[in-house]
Amino acid sequence: MEALDSHLLGVRRIELENVFYADNGDWIESLLVTSSSAYDPETMLEPLSQVELFYHERLSDDQADQHVLRLTVIAHEPYPFLLGLILRVKAIPNRLVLSQGRFEGVATVAEWENFRALADRIESQFGRFELLSVNQVETTGAPLGSGQLGRVVRNELSRDQLTALRTAYEMGYFDTPRRSSADEIATELDIAQSTFSERLRLAQETLLELIFSADENGSEFKN
Repeated sequence: MEALDSHLLGVRRIELENVFYADNGDWIESLLVTSSSAYDPETMLEPLSQVELFYHERLSDDQADQHVLRLTVIAHEPYPFLLGLILRVKAIPNRLVLSQGRFEGVATVAEWENFRALADRIESQFGRFELLSVNQVETTGAPLGSGQLGRVVRNELSRDQLTALRTAYEMGYFDTPRRSSADEIATELDIAQSTFSERLRLAQETLLELIFSADENGSEFKN
């Protein structure tokens, strides 16, 4: 993540979405990169010997000065930076973000001693550790890689379909009894009722394809 932060243009934040161990010290990492400048990741990452770009996709964003890319890279390192420290003390990484040269993360530990060991290792290796908050929970929280369905849905649906679906949900169209009609939602969106109904139908059809094609293929999500 640090190598990418120093080589990509205008990086604002890099979030580690998921990571898998491949073989021989290689890790497959899914990264969500937000930057203020557009760039070609293949060209920018080519000089980096420790990082190999496997796949990339541009994600839509409403802000013209903000560019979001999802990069799947192969990182050649025994343990991926801070994540390695978290795993060695048997902690569960829930979130890990690099922004403005600073790592921020959330991790779940079973015992306070595990957390102290983690804090000591981070401070020893990186020179500084700041505890922002501590919560006692009954569950481990969502590990890295969770919440992928929401990201997949946002990528699969068009912006108009996603807006129609979100507005329908927020206005109670799916409640029983319904709190808003199709006409009322169409008026809110400033479109014809027939246009809203068609966008909603296509959005629901896409959702069903994501769910049931995943079951048929034996995988969690549709590619």
